[in-house]
Amino acid sequence: MATKKVSMADVAKKIGVSRATVSYVINNIPNSNISDATRKKVWEAVEELGYRTNAFAKCLRGGKSDVLGFITDNISDMPFIVDIIKGAQDEALANNKLLLVMDVQSDPQTEEKIFSMMDQWQVRGVIYATTLHRSIETGNCFFYNKTILVDCFSTKRDLPSIVPNEIQGGYIATKELIKHGYKKIALINGPASHEASIGRLEGFKMALNESNLTINPQWIKYGDWWQESGYDHALDLLYADNPPEAIFCANDWMAMGVYDAAKKIQFNIPNDVAVIGFDNRQMIANHMHPALTTVALPYYEMGKEAIRMLLLNEEQQEIKNFQKKLDCTLVLRQSI
Repeated sequence: MATKKVSMADVAKKIGVSRATVSYVINNIPNSNISDATRKKVWEAVEELGYRTNAFAKCLRGGKSDVLGFITDNISDMPFIVDIIKGAQDEALANNKLLLVMDVQSDPQTEEKIFSMMDQWQVRGVIYATTLHRSIETGNCFFYNKTILVDCFSTKRDLPSIVPNEIQGGYIATKELIKHGYKKIALINGPASHEASIGRLEGFKMALNESNLTINPQWIKYGDWWQESGYDHALDLLYADNPPEAIFCANDWMAMGVYDAAKKIQFNIPNDVAVIGFDNRQMIANHMHPALTTVALPYYEMGKEAIRMLLLNEEQQEIKNFQKKLDCTLVLRQSI
């Protein structure tokens, strides 16, 4: 048998006060006629009876809800977005807020509709996260609520954003190879136009220049993020008359391709060639032989930081072109 939901009237009857008195106390409405002793009795009865407030009704009365919106462009294609959601959810719950997650499946009409619905529900703010670090066009719907962009940024720089520090990530990967004594280092990068590729290449060059090592243009290749391109480029590099001693792959999928190429030509990793990846896809990196040293992107931290930014600055005027970059982390394993 279903348990009857406890009402304000039940709380009022329990302690012998009016329903209006209970409403004043629960909704924290000032009333000089209600004593501290009565307020204490109300809360004791609320706890004993298990009364729960109507959050939506409270939102309509007060103009603010305890709900935060999270919109993603395509949750099904990339596992990383789940880590952003997890970070956002943990921080939201720590602040007694509920996270409402919606996936627009890269459809502009769905995107507009969801932003509009969140506005009607008077969410406290919205996080908009993409599955790849990139620039986006921000339509009018992005301004229905306070919006923070995660893993993306506006081409017009009209909204604050949180993105990974790609340059720092490329730098620490290359510096780790240099620290282990490698001087002839190649890069298998992603597509040249991608933000991740641009940043990781800059960090790669910065580390080599800092150590006075040669940047060989023939050792910089551009793949498509997938295993086959890593395999093809690795064969070109390792079959060359002057092969590199180490290969920095701009993601773990392409590093898998390098492993395949090394196996084909009977090169031992790391004795014949060292390999370092990027992304820390643990289902890949942990189970390669040898396990892959790589760089972890701060997805979880970006989700947490987005919630903090929404709540901390909700009463303040946001700087439109503000962008916060979070550092990546080196994950050491056995491939270097």
